[in-house]
Amino acid sequence: MKYPLYSFVRPYLMTRSLQPENQETPIQFIKTDTMDNRLFYRRNHFSYPTISHSNYWLPINGLVTTPKWFSMNEIVRLPSKTIKVVLECSGDKRDLFEPKVFGEQWGKGAISQGNWKGVSLRTLLKQVGMKDDAKQVVVEGYDNGKRTDLDTIHTYARGLPIDKALHPDTIIAYEYNNQPIPFKHGYPLRLIVPEWYAMASVKWIKQISIIDSNFSGPFQSIDYVYYPNKENDKNAFPVTTININSTIQKPLNMEVLNTGNHLIEGIAWTGKGYITKVEISTDNGETWLKTNLCQQPKEDYGWSSWVFEWSVSAKGEYSIMTKATDSYNRIQPTTPFWNRKGYGYNGIEIIKVKIE
Repeated sequence: MKYPLYSFVRPYLMTRSLQPENQETPIQFIKTDTMDNRLFYRRNHFSYPTISHSNYWLPINGLVTTPKWFSMNEIVRLPSKTIKVVLECSGDKRDLFEPKVFGEQWGKGAISQGNWKGVSLRTLLKQVGMKDDAKQVVVEGYDNGKRTDLDTIHTYARGLPIDKALHPDTIIAYEYNNQPIPFKHGYPLRLIVPEWYAMASVKWIKQISIIDSNFSGPFQSIDYVYYPNKENDKNAFPVTTININSTIQKPLNMEVLNTGNHLIEGIAWTGKGYITKVEISTDNGETWLKTNLCQQPKEDYGWSSWVFEWSVSAKGEYSIMTKATDSYNRIQPTTPFWNRKGYGYNGIEIIKVKIE
């Protein structure tokens, strides 16, 4: 039997769990700055919800002067904006922590980006009018289920402080890359919160409520909190802004190469400002050289790609390291901030290769 010859092989998502579905983007094989939805990583806490697509309304209630239900037709007729945003799970790279921490053992692929179109949340909030004692905007999704640590059913919900909710680029999105948001990524409406880890970007929005206190749901008060101590909750603080980070996409970790010239490629991103520099070391951090940075536009929230041409003539084993710097002078640390739940890993990127 003859089999057809293929000129290329397509990358696929890498499965971490099936129930709920959690899958990584094959980030080392991504060559574009917008992710096809089939390769966009999937992070779920529960099974996918059941939603009536034909009769969808978005209620906004709580501490507002005029509670209102918005139809999809109303929302799409409002002034819109399209922004490029990197969404990174706060557990990205969790399997790199030392000592190890429990939780989904994400590698380097719990990150993706693309173009999101929607209406600013502030536009909707202005229509309902927030009262003076409003403190947080709570966005609740349709996804729900039981947690391992609690007996009752919970929906996935997150609270945003007023200033973040009113940021013009915090949007209620209904399109991704010029198409309706795929169901597995939040159709019909998804909150997009640039600069923050993706736990804030609630999918399958069910309702929005304005409250006069700090939201205390379990995905705000138990999960997505940095716990610096293994044995107690002392000095805990919330997970919010994305840490500065970088990833080497090519070559692969533990790859065997020949002598000669090699192109080292990767991405860098940050939750504050923009990337200004990515440095690389091929001698265990003894010396650092600047890579060629494809600068991220200052008006978007995407990653920056970078490349470096490496000429190597001596055989042996090498460590390749990268560290990024952003416009707020945040630099990737040698050692990341260890925390009990394994959030925000951003230690200097290190891979090993062998030259033969």
